[in-house]
Amino acid sequence: MQLDRAARRARTAPTGGPPVKETPPAARAGASRSYRDVQGSAEFGALRRAHRSFAFPLTVAFISWYFLYVLLSIYAGGLMGTEVIGNVNVALVFGVAQFLSTFVIAWWYSRHAATKLDPPADAIKSRVEGDA
Repeated sequence: MQLDRAARRARTAPTGGPPVKETPPAARAGASRSYRDVQGSAEFGALRRAHRSFAFPLTVAFISWYFLYVLLSIYAGGLMGTEVIGNVNVALVFGVAQFLSTFVIAWWYSRHAATKLDPPADAIKSRVEGDA
């Protein structure tokens, strides 16, 4: 009886929840092969290229834009202190533009993902889950 309780405790989730399903080693090996097959597929390669061709250049552009702001703040204090309208100076305009560009990039990526990444990812997922 004590052994049975200990065995049950070992199979439950760490939070004391319902028992954790154990995947047999043969099924894990099959799933591993399936995921490797998907990773090597042309469809997955196209999905990965679609993500990288959008995310990497945009990341480089945003980081460059951010460092331009920082470097101008450090080395071009006169320029950044130039008043544009009233007490609003160039540094404040650049700072607000940093926030705006962050939101625009998030919105743009969301649109890109919804149109270019999600449909092929869903197709791959349903194909893999259908094989399981």
